[in-house]
Amino acid sequence: MTRTAPGNTDPEPRPDVDSSEPDRNESGLTRRQFVAASVSVGASAALAGCRLAPGDAAKRKVVWEPADLIVDQLKLRVDGRSTNAVAVNGTVPGPILRFREGEEAVLRVQNRLDVDTSIHWHGLILPPEMDGVPGVSFRGIAPGETFTYRFPIAQSGTYWYHSHSGFQEQSGMFGALVIDPAEPEPFAFDAEHVVILSDWTFIDPMRILARLKKSPGYDNFQKPTIAEDGLAAIIANRLTWGAMRMDPTDIADVTGATYTYLMNGKGPQSNWTGLFAPGQRVRLRLVNAGAGTYFDVRIPGLEMTVVQVDGQSVEPVTVDEIRVAIAETYDVIVRPKADRAYTIFAEAMDRSGYARGTLAPRAGMSADVPARRPRPLLTMRHMGMAAMSGMAPQSAKSGGGHTGMAGMAGTGDTNMRGTKGMGEMQKSADVPAGVPPWARPVQHGPDDHGPGNTRIPDVTRGQLDEPGIGLEDAEHRVLVYTDLRRLVPGEDQREPEREIELHLTGNMDRYIWGFDGKKYSEAAEPIPFREGERLRLTFVNDTMMNHPMHLHGMWMELVNGAGKHKPRKHTFNVKPAERVSVDITVDAPGRWAMHCHILYHMDAGMFRVVEVGGAARGTTEDER
Repeated sequence: MTRTAPGNTDPEPRPDVDSSEPDRNESGLTRRQFVAASVSVGASAALAGCRLAPGDAAKRKVVWEPADLIVDQLKLRVDGRSTNAVAVNGTVPGPILRFREGEEAVLRVQNRLDVDTSIHWHGLILPPEMDGVPGVSFRGIAPGETFTYRFPIAQSGTYWYHSHSGFQEQSGMFGALVIDPAEPEPFAFDAEHVVILSDWTFIDPMRILARLKKSPGYDNFQKPTIAEDGLAAIIANRLTWGAMRMDPTDIADVTGATYTYLMNGKGPQSNWTGLFAPGQRVRLRLVNAGAGTYFDVRIPGLEMTVVQVDGQSVEPVTVDEIRVAIAETYDVIVRPKADRAYTIFAEAMDRSGYARGTLAPRAGMSADVPARRPRPLLTMRHMGMAAMSGMAPQSAKSGGGHTGMAGMAGTGDTNMRGTKGMGEMQKSADVPAGVPPWARPVQHGPDDHGPGNTRIPDVTRGQLDEPGIGLEDAEHRVLVYTDLRRLVPGEDQREPEREIELHLTGNMDRYIWGFDGKKYSEAAEPIPFREGERLRLTFVNDTMMNHPMHLHGMWMELVNGAGKHKPRKHTFNVKPAERVSVDITVDAPGRWAMHCHILYHMDAGMFRVVEVGGAARGTTEDER
C-alpha cells in the first residue's frame, strides 16, 4: 500500500499565528482537510505546474505543483512576541505525519523559500538517497522545486523529521512522525498525545553562532557570583577553571537568556493542553526537537512508565523523571486518576528556563508549575581529572547499579582493538571485581589533541548508570540508560568483529567541535564500514559538554549490560569524560551522516560521513 502524508490532529498544534501578516502558503490544515486540499491544489497545478528558478517566487505570482508538505516562511507569535519562522504547512511544529508499518511513504516536498531546503526523517531506516542530508547522498531541494521522497516504512514507533539545511531546524522546521505497528503493541493505552519540546530564539541563529565564535560565554548568565557562591568560589573558579579556559557553569552553549522553551509550539505562558478522562491510560510521545537544549521531563503527581525509546519497545520501567537528550524520543504511559490538572514540566538541563504544558480533563485548566532547581556546576570529577575525582556520586533512585569508579587511574591491558587512525589507544585501569565491562575506567593515553581540542580528561569511564549533571541528588527515580532493555532479543547476536574508537573533541574558546581533534572540513575520507560486518563504535568524550550522537541509516545497540536485550537507539547521549560503546549490524550500503545533534556543534565541525561498502572480511593485525 502506498500512502501520502496526512496532517496534524493533536489539540492546538499551532503556535499563535500573527494575523498582521497572512500565512502565505495557507496550509495549516487538520488531518481531515489535508489530503482533500492536496487533491484540489493538484488539480489546479496540473494545468500550469512549474518549477521556479531561485528568487522567481518573489517576482511573480505562480501556480505551484501538487505537494504534501510545503516549506515556507511564516510570521507567528510566541508568548505574545512576533517572530519569523521556517514552517512546514504553516505550523510550528509541522504537521504530525502518520503512517502504518509496511506501507510505502510518498511525500512531495515543495520549497517556497529563496534558499535550498531538505527534510531528514530522523530515525527511519530507508535508502540513502531518501535520507535528506545535502552533500552526503542527496543534493537538497532548490528554491521553487518539488522533491518526492519515496521509501518503505519498515518499522513502527515515534520519530520526527527536520530540516538538514542551515539553521532551518532552529527556525521551526521540524515535526513529529508516528508509525503505527502492523501488529498489536505489547502495552495498552486509551488516549495519546504527541509532546514536542523545542527551543525558540528571536535572534537570527547565524548571529548566535557568530557570537559563540567571538565570545563562547556570551549567553551564560549563570556564572558564579559573590552573592550566590561566595568569594572563595570565585577565586577557585578563576584559578582552576580559568587556567583550562573553561567554566563550571558551561552546561549549555545557548541558554534561557536567549531561548524561549516551547511545548508543541507554545511558550510557558501559552500553556499547551492535552485532554484525558480520569482513569485513562494516556500515552505521551515525547520528542526533543531542540537545537541546543536537553530537557528534564517530569509530571508532578504522576509516575511515567517508559514503554518505548527511539521508537523501539523496551521492558517497561516506571520512573519520575527522564532526561531527554536532543533528538531522542520516549513513549511513556501515565494514568491520571484524579479529576484535576497536571503540569508537564520540561526543565532545561542548565536550569535556565523551562517548557510547560498541562494534562487536564477539561480545556482551560492548569496546575502549579514547579520552581526551577538550582543551576548545576561542573566539577573536576565531571571532567575526568584523576587527581580531583574521587568517588562518583550515587545514581538517583533509578535501579541502575552505582559503580563508584570515577577518576581511577592505572595501567593494564589495552581496552580495545581500535581501527588504525581513529583515535588514540587507551589503557584500562585496575578494575575491582564486579564492575561491568561498559563501566571500566580507562586512563587516557598520551596524544596530541592539538588546536581542535582544549584538553583531554585523565580518565574516561562508562557512566550509563548515572542520570547526569544536575540530577545526581534527585530524591525520586530518574531514568538511566542501564534501565533500558529491549523487549525482545536482538536479531544479530554476533560479537563485534572490530572496534572503532572516536574521540569527541572541542575548543570552546575558538568554538571548534569535531572528531579526533578535527572539524568536518579538516577530516579526510569517510569512515569506512564494511557491509555485513558486526562493528563496535566507541565514543570517548574529551570535552566538558554533553553530546547527543546520531548515526543515520543504521540502528545502534547500546552496550549497557543488557546482554541479548541491548536497546536499539538512533541517538544517545555521551556525558563529559564518558566512553560509550554501541554495536552496529552494518547492513545499509551507501554514505551516511554521523554527528552531534546540538545544531551549533554540528555546524562548527562535529560531523562525519561514514561509507558502507565492500563485503566484511577478517580484521588484519595492522588494523587493530
